[in-house]
Amino acid sequence: MSDKLTKARFLKEIFDFENENTWKYKGELPSVIDFYADWCYPCKMVAPVLEELSKKYAGKVNIYKVNTDEEGDLAEYFGIRSIPSLLFIPKNGKPQMLVGALPKNQLDQAIQDILIK
Repeated sequence: MSDKLTKARFLKEIFDFENENTWKYKGELPSVIDFYADWCYPCKMVAPVLEELSKKYAGKVNIYKVNTDEEGDLAEYFGIRSIPSLLFIPKNGKPQMLVGALPKNQLDQAIQDILIK
């Protein structure tokens, strides 16, 4: 199951953008962060796909959710203008953002290409 992130938890477990200037991922596993809103229909289409992928990659990739209505600071930091937006965070290297309600095969391939390699 995907896990909800608050700003406080993000700063502690992912990246402390308030005190760090250079990206340094704190997590143990690569991650996907789904920036969504409860009212967003495309977000509702992506949610069950991410649930499936979270089971497939359990123990290999963490999948988180950020409600952009509740966590405006996080949405602003990443420049979220359209949802769903998915941030792929490899263990090492820079995160990559994909935008839109992508089909399962594309999300699965992105996890493979960006996070698992």
